[in-house]
This record gives sequence, structure tokens and C-alpha cells, in this order.
Amino acid sequence: MASTATTARPTVAFAHLGCEKNRVDTEHMLGLLAQAGYGVSADEADAQVVVVNTCSFIQDARAESVRTLVDLAEQGKQIVIAGCLAQHFQEELLESLPEARAIVGTGDYQHIVEVLEQVEAGERVNRVSQVPTFVADENLPRYRTTSEAVAYLKVAEGCDYRCAFCIIPKLRGDQRSRPIESIVAEAQQLAAQGVKELILISQITTNYGLDLYGKPQLAQLLRALGEVEIPWIRVHYAYPTGLTPEVLAAYREVPNVLPYLDLPLQHSHPEVLRAMNRPWQEGVNGELLQRIREQLPDAVLRTTFIVGYPGETEEQFEHLLQFVQEQRFDHVGVFCFSPEDGTPAAELANAVPAEVAEARRGRLMEAQQAISAERNGAWVGRIVDVLVEQENPSSGELIGRCLRFAPDVDGEVRIRPGSHGAAASAGTMVPVRITAADIYDLEGEVVGAQEMVDAVRHS
Repeated sequence: MASTATTARPTVAFAHLGCEKNRVDTEHMLGLLAQAGYGVSADEADAQVVVVNTCSFIQDARAESVRTLVDLAEQGKQIVIAGCLAQHFQEELLESLPEARAIVGTGDYQHIVEVLEQVEAGERVNRVSQVPTFVADENLPRYRTTSEAVAYLKVAEGCDYRCAFCIIPKLRGDQRSRPIESIVAEAQQLAAQGVKELILISQITTNYGLDLYGKPQLAQLLRALGEVEIPWIRVHYAYPTGLTPEVLAAYREVPNVLPYLDLPLQHSHPEVLRAMNRPWQEGVNGELLQRIREQLPDAVLRTTFIVGYPGETEEQFEHLLQFVQEQRFDHVGVFCFSPEDGTPAAELANAVPAEVAEARRGRLMEAQQAISAERNGAWVGRIVDVLVEQENPSSGELIGRCLRFAPDVDGEVRIRPGSHGAAASAGTMVPVRITAADIYDLEGEVVGAQEMVDAVRHS
């Protein structure tokens, strides 16, 4: 790593695009540059050089990334292109954007200081490993961009699955897990910074440790993290086939692990799943989900589905619609299929017309809205911990989340003005009695000690 310079270094701004895994990479680049003496600004107007950490997961994400790059180029900024778009298109980006001074791949962001030094020296830099192999650990500097109370922790990088529609393995490489000791060490660092909610992320978190230990070790990881003083630990991207009795026991028995299961199912019909190259998922049916609910009675289930996959028939879509109506998930995201260059699905025949896919998405979301309202309504009357995240200065209303809601993808809890006193502020966790619910959100009021005691006595 370069030593801190004695002369003033330029201010660098960051534009972050894409998922929370990308966000962690951005935070490491920020930490490295700050450590090396660069000024770091959230305002692109303050900086001559802008690092754009791009997304290339679907066409809409690529379009947003390209728009951001072109806008910055037209402002006369020097651009460093990092992340998935850089990994995906590499030299093409340097050729297409003369203002781009460097490209940095998904496995090369740890070299950002060296790249910036080369750019300052007038070079154009291609720092993209053809096969990403790097995964950051607790020793790599990090400057968090989330609130003080919430942090994402990447437990592994890359993916060993080869779903036909997904370009992630090409962009991120195969799965490579961090040792449990490394993850716990970073969690302890984050706890010391005041983090109240730690969100574990990777491409397939239930496969955590398979490459490192010869078998998945999520249960062991969760039990180790149970010793860290962070009130909430939330797991994202838990494939249901990996929710073994051992893993579900860890969810039940480790007090700070939330019973929140994010299950990226994508579809329910066996033929569509085979076309998606997800044959391992055919056993994910109502019976398996029922077993999960029996072993984890308080489970909050979120999932995502793709409609309009090539060859999806009306009958297959109806299978999915019925599956959603029967399973009554708490939260559902629905996406129309997007053909991605470089994936097998992009070459499939029998494309579903865009208007048909969009209509199916609308029907599925409409069915889910009634279910979401019902599932939220079941929480009315309960007293739950709420992590406060912001206050509306005009109304005095507090906004936060209970265990039911993950940041950015689910709903929120609105706390009635005047009910919360001076103790409740952003970054604190307060007990709230839920008084109302709608399709997406909950409302409530802070309760005192006596009401909490009475609720326990009468439960």
C-alpha cells in the first residue's frame, strides 16, 4: 500500500450504484483512499476525479451506470470506472469513454490507491483481473456510508451456481468464503462503532464456508456471532435448500439472530426451474416451507420471482400465482425477465412479449398486496423493538424498522409524534406497540416499562 503523501492529494468523489455487496466494496475503496491522504467527498462538484462503482446485473442497471458515466464525462470529470460494469466490458469502456482514466475490476478494488496514483501521473489504467479471486477481510480499511446503526458484512464473495439468467459468476467469480474468525473480528469492530443491526451478505449465504471448510458452516458462523454485542443480526440470500435443521436451530437459539429469511426462489414451476438451471430447487415446495415455519414459528419470509422467462406459459405462470397465494410470504419482489448478454438464457427461444411479462408481474404483485396487508395486520397489538432511523422535523414522527423489515427493500414503522419522549432518536432502539398497518408499513407508539411488564404478564 502506498504511504501517506506529504503533498496535498486531490479530492475524490464516489458514485455508488448497485447492490449492498457493491456498497461494501465502495466503503473499502473510501477507507483506502482516506488512509492514503486523499480527500473524499460525497459531492461530485467538489472533486476532479470521480470513482463510479457500477452495476451490470441487468440492462436497467447497466443503463443507469452508463448514464452516470456520460453525465460525469460531460461535466469534465476524470472518471475511474469500478465494479461490475468494468469487469463486464473492460477495454470497451476505455475505448468508448475517453474521459475514463481507469477501469478497476470487482477483484481489484484493493489497488485503488495505486490506480489513482497512476492516473495522477497521466496514465490510463486497466486493473481488471480476468478471474476475480480477492475477498476483503477485517484488515482492509473501510469507511462506512450507511447510518451508524446499520452495517453490511460480506461473509463470502462470488457464486458456484450457474443459473441460466444470471451473470454474477462471470462478474464476481466462484464462491470464496472468509474464515469465521475474520468475520467475527470485523463484527466486533462494527459493534465498537455502535452498530445495532448487522446484515450478513454474499451471493448464497446458506452455502457460506463450503469452499473453505468442505461443508456449509452458516450455523457455526451464527453461533459465533451470537457472542458479539450487536442486538440484531440479519441474514440475506438464504437459499431454502441450505436451511437445514442445524441452521434453523441456530436461528432459534442465538438471541441476536433475527428470524428473517430472505429466500430468492425465482419461480415455482419445475419446468421453468429446469430452464433456469436451478434443478436443485425443485424440492422447494409447500412441504419444505411448512417444515421451515414449524421449526422457526416466528419466521418472516421474503422472496423474489422472475416472470416472463423465455418459454413461460400461462399455465406455468398460474402455478407461480397459486404458489404465492398458498404460501403467503411476508414480502415479495417481482421482476420481469431481462436477457443478459453472456448468459445461456439470452439465447433461449420462445421469448415472452414484454407486455405479457409486465401484465403477469402486475397480477402477481396485486395478489401479494392483499397478502402483505394481512401479514402486516397480524402485528397490530404486538410490542416490538424498533430501530429508529430518522425523524420528520415538521411532524415529529419517527421512522424506523422492526425485525420484520430489512433496510431499503421492505417497509418501515412510523412512530406517532408525542409518544416517544426525548430518549428516542436516530440510532436508538425503542419498544413500540403496533397500532395500525397497511400494505407495506406499520404504525405504532413507544411504550413505557409498565406496559411492557403488563404485556409479558398477560402473554
